[in-house]
Amino acid sequence: MLNNIRIKQTTDEIVLNINVQADNTVIIQELEEKLPKLKDFYKNSNVPIRVTGKLFSETERVLIEKIIKEEISVEVKFDDASDLLGLHAIKKTFELETEISETRYVYNSVRSGSKEEYVGSIVVCGDVNSGAEIVAGGNIIVLGTLRGVAHSGANGNTKAIIAANNMEATQIRISNLVKEITEKEERCPIFCIKDGEIKAL
Repeated sequence: MLNNIRIKQTTDEIVLNINVQADNTVIIQELEEKLPKLKDFYKNSNVPIRVTGKLFSETERVLIEKIIKEEISVEVKFDDASDLLGLHAIKKTFELETEISETRYVYNSVRSGSKEEYVGSIVVCGDVNSGAEIVAGGNIIVLGTLRGVAHSGANGNTKAIIAANNMEATQIRISNLVKEITEKEERCPIFCIKDGEIKAL
């Protein structure tokens, strides 16, 4: 059973959250496997489908939209790249101390399919669930469990950190670097860039 596409239903849309590491052949195969299962739902609904998680080129978007519409007659939306944050937008890296920075506080858990994005630091007073995304130009601090995507220093700052009370994410991102989290590293609460790599403190 393929598991690179997670399907989430909200009150006003169906979210297809696609693993950023999955190649297009696998994505297409999994779409063809999972889309027929949505047909019954769409007999009584016309909410749009939103594709998130991975950024696609225009050609890839056309192909994915075609595959979806061959199964279901529905509006298809794609998340656009941020103009400010994200790996795709990093043209060069830099070092800027992050001990003091503008901070956004999120006073609840971040649900699957949701995204919190801020040019400064983000503190989540709860969990970041699988399928959720936190993108910050500064640090990311999670007082609960981090299971979703976290990208600190997303404007290129290599001094940013990621810290969580419990680390259950499969990968994290700092500046233009990506790190897969091992079981041993799940017990390490703070990650930063050292010697050109993301490492646990």
